[in-house]
Amino acid sequence: MEERRRKLLFRAWRRGIRELDLMIGSFADEHLADLSDSEVDEFERLLAVPDWEMYGWLTGTAVEPPNYAGPLLDRMKQFKYSAQPG
Repeated sequence: MEERRRKLLFRAWRRGIRELDLMIGSFADEHLADLSDSEVDEFERLLAVPDWEMYGWLTGTAVEPPNYAGPLLDRMKQFKYSAQPG
């Protein structure tokens, strides 16, 4: 995996909220290597979203603003993650 994707994978597993680590980190484990360059850009942009906002979007307790809505976030919201890291 290229350097940028490795760094994003590291960031995905170290958000600060354990539940969010599991959601985003598991998604990254399974899909990051196969994302297109534009999807990697979008994933990186989503990683910059504050934890509680992202948690709300992924759990369905909050609606993401239109500028973050899109196919990648939809895939992340539908992803069924494992409770075990790595």
